[in-house]
Amino acid sequence: IRDRLLELDINLPRAQKPKVAKIKGWSILGNTLYISGMIPQWEGDVRFVGKVGAQYSIEQGREAARLSALNVLAQAYDALDGDLDRVVQIAKVNGFVNCTPNITEVAAVVNGASELFLEIFGERGAHARVAVGATTMPIGVSVEIEAILEIDL
Repeated sequence: IRDRLLELDINLPRAQKPKVAKIKGWSILGNTLYISGMIPQWEGDVRFVGKVGAQYSIEQGREAARLSALNVLAQAYDALDGDLDRVVQIAKVNGFVNCTPNITEVAAVVNGASELFLEIFGERGAHARVAVGATTMPIGVSVEIEAILEIDL
């Protein structure tokens, strides 16, 4: 996976501690890695604060979802001691989009995360998913992505 990230010129941010909630960024139970909802931030700099359909377009929402997914991978990197090759499968992704009531393309927004996982992991990145529109999000961000991964122990 490290080679694939280099090939795609993708850098991962450092895993950040959750800013608001009193939770862990990740938790491992057996061979399942649960990643808490990640927001679009880079090295602690929160980006994409606002609603898709007001402040942001669908395409900008996809960028926010991609950045949130990079933070999911940063948490996985932290949990797996830097060895993303231990990811057997990205099993489930949940995406939440802070959007105006007229936006029905929430799945297209969350595709920004799904496509990143497929780009990096190939078939191991194919996953079940839910994409939900929301009226508000933590600290007003436009997207939040969480994931469940099967891992090698």
